[in-house]
Amino acid sequence: MLREILENVKRTSPLVHNITNYVTVNDCANILIACGGSPIMADDIDEVEDITRICGGLNINIGTLNQRTIPAMLAAGKRANQLSHPIVLDPVGAGASALRTKTAMELIEHIEFTVIRGNASEIKTLALGQGTTRGVDADLSDSITKDSLEQAISFAKDFSRKTGSIIAITGAIDLVAYNEKAYCIYNGHPMMRSITGTGCQLSALIAAFITANPDKLLEATVAAICAMGFCGEKAYKRLKGEDGNASYRNYIIDAIYNLDGDELERGARYEMY
Repeated sequence: MLREILENVKRTSPLVHNITNYVTVNDCANILIACGGSPIMADDIDEVEDITRICGGLNINIGTLNQRTIPAMLAAGKRANQLSHPIVLDPVGAGASALRTKTAMELIEHIEFTVIRGNASEIKTLALGQGTTRGVDADLSDSITKDSLEQAISFAKDFSRKTGSIIAITGAIDLVAYNEKAYCIYNGHPMMRSITGTGCQLSALIAAFITANPDKLLEATVAAICAMGFCGEKAYKRLKGEDGNASYRNYIIDAIYNLDGDELERGARYEMY
């Protein structure tokens, strides 16, 4: 399953429109190129609908939210819905401020998202209208563990049915749910938390995978998360000497660039519920 999905990304080179944050915009562009996709970053209200029209998918990230980009996000999302393009929402920091929570809720109200990906606290905030997000990180009390896994799966399925979106909750254990189906993914390495923006990169990666696999949206989301986590494991093994988090970031992008379908099939660790 994963092999074909990755090969479709490399074969079709999907053009992905990103309205993302300025902290990680370069990393998002590079991870898209590394996986075989093609990025374009555009957030001016006067061009977002034109850019959306020429792209195959849209990635909206509220990491550095401001009043200038909110109308652009809404316009691009509505245009993408009209064109039946897949859309990813990354509600970075939802729950950390009233503006972020209000905007994320407004986006969900007016745009039909294919995938909503965030950490446990961000997704909890969207589902319940309030949360305890620590800056852009999840509150430890919201983390998904083996003990809380069954409850988390039920929560994600319920929120998927409510929104009509694939719900991806990422952390030490990643959870992807759509209606009655759910996948738990066990790839990844703790050092990925030492890099700003692995979550932002993952959202961009998901956008490429679902754009290239419109008939397998749930499985494509799982494949993208497995790929990111597996490449995080590979990158950690490559570290040596005085390598630090900057080298680790580059090694992850290198690993995505060199990943092929057979290696992803062998390295992915997931279960379906």
